[in-house]
Amino acid sequence: MVTDEFIKSIQSESVIIKRDEPMYLHTSFRIGGNAECFCEVKSIDALKNVTESCKSFEIPYFVIGLGSNLLVSDKGISGVVIKLGGDFDEIELTDENTLRCGAGVSLAGVCIYAKNNSLGGIEFAWGIPGSVGGAVYMNAGAYGGEIKDVVVSSRYLDSNGNIRELSAEKHEFSYRHSFYTDRDVIILDVTLKLFPKNKNEIFYLMQDTMERRKAKQPLNRPSAGSVFKRPEGYYAAALIEQCGLKGLSVGDAQVSEKHSGFIVNNGRASSGDVLELIERVKGAVREKTGVELQCEIKYIE
Repeated sequence: MVTDEFIKSIQSESVIIKRDEPMYLHTSFRIGGNAECFCEVKSIDALKNVTESCKSFEIPYFVIGLGSNLLVSDKGISGVVIKLGGDFDEIELTDENTLRCGAGVSLAGVCIYAKNNSLGGIEFAWGIPGSVGGAVYMNAGAYGGEIKDVVVSSRYLDSNGNIRELSAEKHEFSYRHSFYTDRDVIILDVTLKLFPKNKNEIFYLMQDTMERRKAKQPLNRPSAGSVFKRPEGYYAAALIEQCGLKGLSVGDAQVSEKHSGFIVNNGRASSGDVLELIERVKGAVREKTGVELQCEIKYIE
């Protein structure tokens, strides 16, 4: 339970504290009850202080990026939700081809920064609605590229409050997985190695990538992106469509009629609606094809 004493212990100019903050404001699904305490931290020192205080007061905490891969319970989140801002939103050029990006920086921001500096290699990420930290956490990718292709190193805060650095080969990247997946650590920043490229070429490639997204994905509705991981040898969306599930609804949650790999919020979908729809889809696909779909989005309660 978050107490006034705990709040006093984390107060500083580098922490913005909100009590009972609606989480639907912080997820791309636009779903979720209130966080008992929501903290935006603006520096590593502030992050250390908040996490150490949480442990001292035995209060659970959860770190979010841009909330693009989350489904938050309608009942909200007990404890503290930590969002990385301030210093974590900064990008710097460390040499002519290398960027150091705070974990809270959006992938869109990285793509624009790279284009403005005539650096290629990250265009595949244009339109992925997440943060750099989130992208490394799950090895985000699209259109033939993955974040693993450009990561040189990253730094993280371990469970004892120590800052550690991870070289590229130690990230254990695989499909939608990395060293960080399901570990009790917090990504602080990521270093990316890009390459010189004509600014106009980058622009046109980014434009083409976005047009392809608009043509295939339901970008006009709140969602959490692809709901299911790609089963080996199959495509989740094709299996779902094959089973006649495109357009299936539970409440205001619906399997997108544009791309059946997405579940969209048509207005007032609850987390319960989404969870029930996910189970219906998984059950139908299992029964008709024998394939077990695995969820890609993270449910938080």
